[in-house]
Amino acid sequence: MTKLRVPFLGIAGPTAVGKTELSLQLAEVLGGEIISADSMQVYRHMDIGTAKLPREERRGILHYMIDVVEPTATYTVYEYATTARQCIRDVFSRGKVPIVVGGTGLYFRSLINEFDFTETVRDESLRTELEEVARVVGSVSLHARLAALDAEAAARIHPHDKKRLIRALEIVMQTGRSMRESYALRERQFVPFLVGLTDERERLYRRIDARVDHMIQMGLLREVEGLIALGCNERHSSMQAIGYKELVDYVEGRLGFNEAVELIKRSSRRYAKRQLSWFRAESRIKWYRLEENGMMNMAQLAESIGSLWEANVV
Repeated sequence: MTKLRVPFLGIAGPTAVGKTELSLQLAEVLGGEIISADSMQVYRHMDIGTAKLPREERRGILHYMIDVVEPTATYTVYEYATTARQCIRDVFSRGKVPIVVGGTGLYFRSLINEFDFTETVRDESLRTELEEVARVVGSVSLHARLAALDAEAAARIHPHDKKRLIRALEIVMQTGRSMRESYALRERQFVPFLVGLTDERERLYRRIDARVDHMIQMGLLREVEGLIALGCNERHSSMQAIGYKELVDYVEGRLGFNEAVELIKRSSRRYAKRQLSWFRAESRIKWYRLEENGMMNMAQLAESIGSLWEANVV
């Protein structure tokens, strides 16, 4: 029996570019519900530093894949993809438009390329071995190992991104296939309609800096101190998020406060640059920039994208 193929709308782009507001506008235009593709918004108690939209600001639109696990838990892309795929199917089955929005490239790709994780369930012994290699000789050695096994995947992952390096090595070492080969093997269940939101670099960087200042004013330091009180530390994946790891260093005396804030801004700008590089490699994304082509505001942009969705998908 042929499986029902489910369409979904995906919104990608760098941090602070306006993806959240666009997703809300599109959900109102199309009658949609929102599935987050943000690897840090899955953690509870991490609200300010992840720019998590408060419930009272969600305009009555249902959101999924937010506040899924405690910040002391390890949450893999396998777990994310398994649950998020079911959310997409459930939303579509109720006659709503599934809208996937976020800036975590690996989460996004797990849905649009539908990597088959069935052969790569977490291997604790292998993960422990790779963690130890990273601890003793550094994550660059993991990157070199990945480059020898899957050069294309290594080219997409920063040599210091230990978490993604370990996951990529788990995949190729367990399956014997590159990530691209594994993507190609899976029967496609979903039909993604992808848009990307971008902006002029200096204007985006100014928004990023202003967002960090706002997070500090809203109490990001108190949030980090509360997470430490819950037992979180630098060994937890949640505390490796930008904004959290720098303030942990401040709390523990390794950085001054102003130094930590400036480092958050710099790391956020660099992350935005990496996000753009990641998403621009995806040829299926149709890119938009506000104030281009006569589109002067988010509402007009949402109407335009909504019309394209209805013309091409419905």
